Amino acid sequence: MPDTPPRLLAFAGSLRQGSYNRRLVHVLAEGARAAGAQVTLIELRDYPLPIYDGDIEAAGVPVTVRELQALMAEHDGLLISTPEYNGSMPALVKNTLDWISRPIESGRSGVSLFQDKIAGIVSASPGPLGGLRSLLVLRDALSKLGLLVVPQQVAVGQAADKLPDYGVLTDDRLRSGVHNVGAAVVRHLGVLSNGASSNTRTGAAA
Repeated sequence: MPDTPPRLLAFAGSLRQGSYNRRLVHVLAEGARAAGAQVTLIELRDYPLPIYDGDIEAAGVPVTVRELQALMAEHDGLLISTPEYNGSMPALVKNTLDWISRPIESGRSGVSLFQDKIAGIVSASPGPLGGLRSLLVLRDALSKLGLLVVPQQVAVGQAADKLPDYGVLTDDRLRSGVHNVGAAVVRHLGVLSNGASSNTRTGAAA
């Protein structure tokens, strides 16, 4: 484990009051915190964004984009709980990632904010598959941005029965699995940190 706790940025890909994924992301964050991470849990409704439009960007990047870019820069990885809309991830998630990836104020590519960071993903849905198809799409999108997505993932089906409140997942097996996704992110960050420290020492000795 690194000397300082890893910092993870967490959010759900839904704005709806009572969203199952807004409930589930609290369970995911709990697992990461129990493994030693500091988790910043945000609501995307607090960072309203227009649909990405190059003309809007040229006229002046929205303040909320700069705020999200700053948050991404300050954290070592992401925790995301996503719904599934028509077999894919919601436009909200894609649009958020698209805006964050735009050039930062220094002119450097926003994609660099994601490079070599770790992500953990889960999903929830009223249907039996639990949003599994959205996880496949989200995993691919995050990988293309340079994030390392842990192989562990959980899709919570019949979410109306299993997620009655924020941070409450009544299925013990699924709750343990979601916690393990958060813990896996922390473990992978520890491996990266230890590897970087080892390389630094080797370079100094050489």
